[in-house]
Amino acid sequence: MAYYTLNSYRLRFEPVEIFEALKNEEGAFFLDSSLNSDSSGRYSFLGIGPFFVLETKERNPFKDLRKVLDRYRISLPKDYPPFCAGGVGYLSYDLGFLLENRLKRKKPDDLKIPECYFAFYNTAIITDNAKRILHIFTSGLPETKYYLAKSLCEQNLKRIQKLLYGINFRKSKQAGRPDNSLELKSNFTKDSYILAVKKGKEYIKKGDIYQLNLSQRFQAINSLAGFEIYKRLRKLSPSFFSAYLDTGSFQILSSSPERFLRLDGDNVITRPMKGTRARSKNKSEDERLKNELLNSAKDKAELMMIVDLERNDLGRVCEYDSIKVNALRELEEYSTVFQTTATISGKLYKDKDRIDLLRACFPGGSITGCPKIRAMEIIEELEPNRRSIYTGCLGYLSFSGSMDLNILIRTIFKKNDKIYFGVGGGIVADSKPLDEYEETLVKAKAIFEAIGTPLELKQRVSLKR
Repeated sequence: MAYYTLNSYRLRFEPVEIFEALKNEEGAFFLDSSLNSDSSGRYSFLGIGPFFVLETKERNPFKDLRKVLDRYRISLPKDYPPFCAGGVGYLSYDLGFLLENRLKRKKPDDLKIPECYFAFYNTAIITDNAKRILHIFTSGLPETKYYLAKSLCEQNLKRIQKLLYGINFRKSKQAGRPDNSLELKSNFTKDSYILAVKKGKEYIKKGDIYQLNLSQRFQAINSLAGFEIYKRLRKLSPSFFSAYLDTGSFQILSSSPERFLRLDGDNVITRPMKGTRARSKNKSEDERLKNELLNSAKDKAELMMIVDLERNDLGRVCEYDSIKVNALRELEEYSTVFQTTATISGKLYKDKDRIDLLRACFPGGSITGCPKIRAMEIIEELEPNRRSIYTGCLGYLSFSGSMDLNILIRTIFKKNDKIYFGVGGGIVADSKPLDEYEETLVKAKAIFEAIGTPLELKQRVSLKR
């Protein structure tokens, strides 16, 4: 049995202020419910100093992931937070090409990063944002002998307490100013993106697919530290599934509003998101845009197609009668956009686990189109670059058996002084190419502002490669 402790305190500081004390430590992560609520964003998780890191390239990582998770499995009381120790990391969209023999990659690997990265932690800081409680969970993993595990557990607790003690005397830093000198470039021109939308619609007309998720990728030089950009992003666009992950070689800065998969016991939830409208500061215009989205047959059809796809994916690993659409179409309000989502649930077969669930559902259907495999082939044809982490997933795989992963949208990848981010949307038969192009820019509004490009839409539309 693993040795562990859980120490609880009154939450005196916001999670982002706590992470200021940890951000420069090795392997620092912040699973940040910056738009918190009792249901979707109750907890935030922070950690440093992984005892093991799994990175894979050009091979299927799922066997290795299962091996590590099984080796260090911990049985915890049911009233403990859902993540106390385990793996935190990502699966890149490109991993999907290794999982299907039919798929062939044609585009160069320009970012050259692992397709799977998971760092494994024996200690975590957990903030219960609803009850205003701070927990410090420490364990003696990977030690197996009692006295060694107990000693390591105590060392971990003292280390975390020492780091957190300094928060009392540290004035919380404001987010840094954006780097206004950057030059933003896209891997599409406006005209070439519109042409790609038209080609996607041709495939739909021929019956190859019903929906296609098409994206463009922006890049720029930005000298501001990754966490400074992240603080601006979380302030401009708070989300349920925000995250900051520092691998040492690069950083991932995500303000994702979309949950990919959550597993609690044998209960599975996925929440695909389709349908977007920009927000307006004018109340009457804001209300008009909201109603326009809710009454849009095109946006409703987009979401319904993905609901069917996700139900089918869950059907590969869940009991057939357990799969339910809990919410068919719900409106979610964010600082810059309105979105519509659906909630689908199921119960895993007794002989299946979360690795089987990942294998059945990855990558998420909301960011490919349907049918999924043919849509991915067309994405590879039409998009100029590999997506890398964009539209992959990021989150935790707990040693106690739970799992929660977002979809990596509204996300910045930062490597040295270069930043990259993708934005896309669903293409269906009645899509208007110019509208689809402008929708990608609406979705990127918060990122544009966070990195120092707060241009009006009419200006952004004319961005050149």
